[in-house]
Amino acid sequence: MEALRKTILGEGMGTPIEWLAKPASVAIVLFARAITAVRAIWPESGMRTRRCVYFANHSSHGDFILIWTVLPPRLRRRVRPVAGADYWLKSPLNSFIGRDVFNAVLIERDREARKEDPVTQMTQALDAGSSLILFPEGTRNLTDQPLQPFKSGLFHLAQARPDIDLVPVWIDNLNRVMPKGEFVPIPLICTVTFGEGLHIGEAEEKADFLKRAEAALLALAPKRAGD
Repeated sequence: MEALRKTILGEGMGTPIEWLAKPASVAIVLFARAITAVRAIWPESGMRTRRCVYFANHSSHGDFILIWTVLPPRLRRRVRPVAGADYWLKSPLNSFIGRDVFNAVLIERDREARKEDPVTQMTQALDAGSSLILFPEGTRNLTDQPLQPFKSGLFHLAQARPDIDLVPVWIDNLNRVMPKGEFVPIPLICTVTFGEGLHIGEAEEKADFLKRAEAALLALAPKRAGD
């Protein structure tokens, strides 16, 4: 697979990966904006400019792309999505998009096959100056519930780096743009709503922290008739 990837990208033949990755990132941003007309809604404190962890609801493989798209270029370059290695390394094209275009922190979700601790991978990225996009539900939410229960990763990351702002982000409508099983996106307006940053409390228990983080995220969801 790696040899095929290098052949496709021209790696080792005098063509840097960045030569393809940079225009690919621009094309993805333009496509996402054209299909979703995505707009950002910022909290009263404004846009977060220092490194942080954006944690968001998860209903589509394109979720992190919308967050990435609404950020200005100066921030976008320092933001890395946290994603499953099994999906983003399953083909040369996926690998190029996940690893080379988005510089994702790729997590091995199979505990038995895992060679690195996911929290260590994330803290190393933060310590290197990057911000992260994290989906605490752990997998796409294909249920009728607004959120699935959060996994413990956000709690352990908050414990490891208690000074880092944890910013809730609600992505609205993308699940309708790309319904499960569909390959052609349906043009619809999407919003990405950012909340105020939060931190773990001193001696705060895991269940209490995750409940508080879930509530902070749900509070950003648009209220619709019948809710």
